[in-house]
Amino acid sequence: MAPVPISPPIKVGHIDDVQELRKTKPRTIPQRFVRDMTERPTLDTSFSSPYSDIMPIIDFSKLSKGNKEEVFNELFKLASACEEWGFFQVINHEVDQNLLETIEDMSKEFFMLPLEEKQKYPMAPGTVQGYGQAFVFSEDQKLDWCNMFALGIEPQYVRNPNLWPTRPARFSETVEVYSREIRKLCQNMLKYIALGLGLKGDVFEKMFDVAVQALRMNYYPTCSRPDLVLGLSPHSDGSALTVLQQAKGSPVGLQILKDNTWVSVQPIPNALVINIGDTIEVLTNGKYRSVEHRAVAHKEKDRLSIVTFYAPSYEVELGPMSEFVDENHPCKYRRYNHGEYSKHYVTNKLQGKKTLDFAKIQIKNTN
Repeated sequence: MAPVPISPPIKVGHIDDVQELRKTKPRTIPQRFVRDMTERPTLDTSFSSPYSDIMPIIDFSKLSKGNKEEVFNELFKLASACEEWGFFQVINHEVDQNLLETIEDMSKEFFMLPLEEKQKYPMAPGTVQGYGQAFVFSEDQKLDWCNMFALGIEPQYVRNPNLWPTRPARFSETVEVYSREIRKLCQNMLKYIALGLGLKGDVFEKMFDVAVQALRMNYYPTCSRPDLVLGLSPHSDGSALTVLQQAKGSPVGLQILKDNTWVSVQPIPNALVINIGDTIEVLTNGKYRSVEHRAVAHKEKDRLSIVTFYAPSYEVELGPMSEFVDENHPCKYRRYNHGEYSKHYVTNKLQGKKTLDFAKIQIKNTN
């Protein structure tokens, strides 16, 4: 193997912007991005994994417009996907194709703006809105090979108007329309997930009150040594549901941890990827589990993804629902305020599923 190209450490205090790094030192990987040997990704480009072609595909139109048999079969598929994978791709999701293409174009335009323009919307330390690197809390922490831009969407009080860009011209308008459509999809998917669990369809909507929604755009520039870096560190999501749109033409980048093996997810054209977040794991007492996932970089192609997080109101108190707790399934999680959990999530670095320890009931050793 060729020697690892490493440049001197970067001082914390300015945005470690991977797009700018690529322009200035395309053959050099700064030390702050080089992962320890145990963290470096296996770049599966051949899809030789036994799982790569069988991630569940849910046909939304069969759930929303199908006959009784189609609805029943699709609900069964959805329940199996949630229990066995925690991830699935949704086709025929009723989000307008032109809208998907427009949000991709707007996102690309934003990331292609001069650095000085993007830095008008800085992501402050300990927050997850604005432009920059999220979940960075120390000088010795490894950085992800990714630029992010994130916005709070709903309810209105989570928005920071100073972080909504004026360029590109129709950016804010597009985000508004897109977010409304994805919100509808999240509400519908939670209804079908509830029905698949044998619950009333509106149980999550009532429980969540005015759901919190956030949008994050991830831009992964090419990397001369993608085997040394991670586009996004392994983590589970603190949300109830997460909806991922992978831009057309983007290389495979999403990997999920399936049976202790990192599996590359081959995107289906025009599909959206949805995954279960920590909130659903807690509510179902672990019947449905949030799944660790990460992103890898690519040597020749940039990758863009647009992610929506949908979660309960910060005022809501959560814990395992009584339907999922009995003598054979003891309570695994304590009750907690979702706002407190969200604060805990965004003020800790991404470390697999470690954040969920916040809610776990610690079993005392009686020996």
